[in-house]
Amino acid sequence: MKRIVVLGGGFAGVAVARRLERKLRRDEAEIALVSRDNFTLFTPMLPEVSSGGLEPRHVATPVRAQLHRTTFVLGEIAQLDLAERFVEARHPLTDAMTRLEYDHLVLALGSVTSTFGIPGVAEHTLALKTLEDAETLRNRVVAALEQAVVTPPGPRRERLLTFAVVGGGYTGCECAGELVDFFRSILPFYHPLLLADVRMVLIEAGPALLPDLPAAMGRYTTRNLSRRRVELVIGDGVTHIDESGITLKSGTLIGAGTVVWSAGVRPSPILASLPGCEHARNGGLVVNQDMSVIGCNGVWALGDCAWIPTKPAAEQSDKSAWYPPTAQHAIREGPALADNIIATLRGRPTKPFSYNSLGTMASLGARRGVAALPGGIVLTGFLAWFLWRSYYLVRLPGLDRQVRVAFDWTLGLVFPRDIAELRLYTERGQHQAEADAGLDAPPRP
Repeated sequence: MKRIVVLGGGFAGVAVARRLERKLRRDEAEIALVSRDNFTLFTPMLPEVSSGGLEPRHVATPVRAQLHRTTFVLGEIAQLDLAERFVEARHPLTDAMTRLEYDHLVLALGSVTSTFGIPGVAEHTLALKTLEDAETLRNRVVAALEQAVVTPPGPRRERLLTFAVVGGGYTGCECAGELVDFFRSILPFYHPLLLADVRMVLIEAGPALLPDLPAAMGRYTTRNLSRRRVELVIGDGVTHIDESGITLKSGTLIGAGTVVWSAGVRPSPILASLPGCEHARNGGLVVNQDMSVIGCNGVWALGDCAWIPTKPAAEQSDKSAWYPPTAQHAIREGPALADNIIATLRGRPTKPFSYNSLGTMASLGARRGVAALPGGIVLTGFLAWFLWRSYYLVRLPGLDRQVRVAFDWTLGLVFPRDIAELRLYTERGQHQAEADAGLDAPPRP
């Protein structure tokens, strides 16, 4: 029996395993999936978790509930040996090691937050990549308001009530819009604070918000957030962050007590140590059109950690013709990669991955959004927001999760957001965040 090992339990990894289960005979291959979490996180809805609009568990679907005959291994990658063809995973609770040998290896390890080497980012900002990040941000906002209530007016209270988001892409704009909704919902509980006392700042180093999307989407987002009292700083990048706030290239100092960093991501650091593979400029793996890793026989990659060309190398006029690292593409890459592994096992030729995007969407909160559809159609406002919610609700894995999220949204129409500060910070989450940020994390006990 051939052995197929999938590393990563996100959209891409689970999509590969599900397709393999569906199309492989039971006596044809064994399938194993390794992930450091036992759930798939529906990341498009993460900003709503950070603002209390959705319950965290409702956007997390257990991996075991999605797979039926795949062996699931909960663990962090401790060793990956491409020459000897084995993987070792360390259990996050017991430190027990599990060794998995493979004939085909699928790398779907996703991405981590990139600090770009800017001083103070790792130490003084919050990311928005995981459920723990979202809960930490929500708790930080509530804690800041609790502290501001008992702090006399002055610079210290102003800093407590200044919240900044760095990065004007999808996550940054959605996070800023959701936080504004959060403040409007909960500030009546915090007398004598007023909405005018809260300063929400969105910083984008480039010339416009949503820079990789149609210009009309960026213009609408700019107008919408400005009308909702979001202070936009566009065309001025961050040079340093410390406990006093953010220093910009222009020399401007923004005294923010809470800073969310959404300025970029990079592929999993595990990939950097893989010998014999061709790496892209950001550390990702360059693959062929069929998603096989160049220079590594039997190794495949997809999702955020892979650079998948849209055309054969001989037809590319430049090095920019790559599929974007989005969830929409990842869930289509998974079945295509699985089909290529099956074709290889059965001695058939593989097929290049080909997919035309259905469009892009972003929710800005306050029942407003932006969407770009095929044919150059751009939707804004309520219609785009409704389309965003409808599409992602259908794409959410599991009928039970879909019902729970729909119920959360319905309750949000009637009741204010919850202001209970649940301090459920895990040591594992802190250790992983420090490691992803490149810090010298303390030794594990």
